[in-house]
This record gives sequence, C-alpha cells and structure tokens, in this order.
Amino acid sequence: MYTEDDLQSAVASGALSAEAAAALRAHVGQLRDAPLGDEEQFRLVNSFNDIFVTIAAVLLMVAMAGIGAAITRGFEGPPPFSGLLVAGSAWMMAEFFTRRRRMALPSIVLLVAFVGGVFEMLIGLLAISLTHPDEMPRMVAVLGSGAALFTAGAALLHWRRFHVPITIAAGTAALVGMAIALILAAIGPDNVTSPETVLIPLVFIAGLVVFGFAMWWDGSDRTRQTRRSDVAFWLHLLAAPMIAHPLFYWLGVTGGHNIGGAAAVGVLLAYIAMGLVALAVDRRALLVSALAYVLVALTWLFDKFGAVELNVALTALVIGSALLMLSAFWSTIRSALVAQLPGTLQARLPVAGALPA
Repeated sequence: MYTEDDLQSAVASGALSAEAAAALRAHVGQLRDAPLGDEEQFRLVNSFNDIFVTIAAVLLMVAMAGIGAAITRGFEGPPPFSGLLVAGSAWMMAEFFTRRRRMALPSIVLLVAFVGGVFEMLIGLLAISLTHPDEMPRMVAVLGSGAALFTAGAALLHWRRFHVPITIAAGTAALVGMAIALILAAIGPDNVTSPETVLIPLVFIAGLVVFGFAMWWDGSDRTRQTRRSDVAFWLHLLAAPMIAHPLFYWLGVTGGHNIGGAAAVGVLLAYIAMGLVALAVDRRALLVSALAYVLVALTWLFDKFGAVELNVALTALVIGSALLMLSAFWSTIRSALVAQLPGTLQARLPVAGALPA
C-alpha cells in the first residue's frame, strides 16, 4: 500500500516524476470513481505485522506500568514511575518502528502511550507533592494546567522527532485542557455550583478554535497530497465531539429519553447544518460525532408517531440510507455546494471538482 507521503518521497528523490505521480493519482481516482482528495486518506494498517507489533508493544508497556506501580506502591494517585517508564519505552520503540519502519498503527499507539505516560507522571508527582488537595482546589487547577502545558511540550518534541500526524491533535488536546483548567482556577472551583454551566460553553468554544486550527492545516494543503492533510484529519476528529456534544446538550437530548418534539426536530436541523459544513470542508468527522444524537431523536419521533415496534429499525433504515447516498454522491454534491459559496471562501477550502479525465 502506497500513501501520498510515499509518492511525495518518490518524487523528491527522483525515483518518480511529478507527472507520473499525478497520472497515478488520476488513474486511482478513476478506478474509485471519486477524487483522491475526497477519500480522506487514513492509513492505519499496512500489513498484519502492524497489528503484531502493536500487540507486542502494548504488552511491553503494560509490563512497564506494572513495574512502575510496584516501585511507587503506597502512594495515592497515579503512580508517577509508571508514566515515566511507559513514556520512555514508547519513545524508544518509536525510534525503530516509527522513525525507521514508518509503521502506522504502532506509531499511533506509541504516540498516545508517550503523551499519556508523560501526563500520568506529572499528575502522579502532583498528587505526591500535595498533602491536602481537597483544601486547595484552585492550586490543583493551576498545577494541573501546568502539567497539561508540559504534556503539550512533550508532544511538540515528539512531533519534531517523528512527525506522526496525530501528535498535533494530542498536543492541542493538552493545550485545551490547560486553558480550561486555568479558567476554572481563575473563576474558583468553589464558585462553580454546576460544572456543566461552565464546562459545556468552554468545551464548545475550544471545539470551534480547534476546528479553525484544523482548517488552517487543511488550507495549507488544499489538494491533500502531504502530511499536513493527515494532521488536519486528526484535528477534525478532536474538534467534532467538542462541537457536537455541547450543541445537543443545549437541545436537551443528552439524556436520551423524553426529549420532546421540538428538541427532536432541532437535532435533525442541527445535523443537516453540520452535514453542509462537513461537505464544504470535505471532512466527515462532524457527521460521525453527531450520529448518536440523531439516532436518539429519530427513534423518539418514530415512537411518538406510532411505530413503536419498528422505531429502531426505521431509524437505522433512514439514517443508513441517507448516509450511503451521501457517501455515493459525495463529490458531486460537494462540488455543487462549494460552487455556491463566495470565491474568497472557496479559495480557503479543499479543492472541489470533477474527476480528472
């Protein structure tokens, strides 16, 4: 399996001409009956060896976590030595399996383990240093934001060494956590009577910021032929639930029952709007993140209109058919939609157009 990174590397080394690479992309697009840019390339497994290596790596890191927990036995909170050993072993394995072998799934798992290990180590040290954390919630929030900032710095260091696309999303998530922790510290946890009233708006605003950051990466590679598009893919996956959950929380459907007719219709309208945005930016993450809420709303509607026994089946039929039709004609619908947008906005979106001849 060859990726865009492989093609770009072949062109840069002179093993393949730029014209031949473009012809190959056009040929594959014709075979799939869709432009390659609309396919949202996502490399997870190159071969079964990826799965084999991932299993072995996870087993090794579980062992490291167990050894670290034994070293810090008796301490309250996450064992810091577990995080240190997991992060260190993940980095050393990445030197071979990511930097030299360029294996997709192991690289993702090792990155997540490294970032998670660093954060666990910092939180564990924080738990050890604070003797009475319940008595100083504001200090805990400030120190927690510092741990998140340090974790984001570790993710940046990992990115500069290995360039795994998910790394930017991991670092961004750490920065979001830092910002929210700082805001909570400024407000004062004791002054927050209901956490949802503060956290939900903050998460929504952070989701919009992450979405804008993802669009910046997308805008720098409008034809989706470099690693920058892969970075944007993971950022969209991070932003989508941060946007979708607050929206449907405000519509009152997070409970999953007795949502009311107005809320159900609101969910459907919101999903249609998110679908239009997803088409415009050529990313499906928003649709996937909001899918569960739409299923709940449609199930409620069918139940209220008398289809009690078939409400789940009818919901699956309607949503499944709609998504399949959208997937089949994604490029055509997207081209028509983007053509209606202002030219300045079109110039910032991923390229839309018909299949190459």
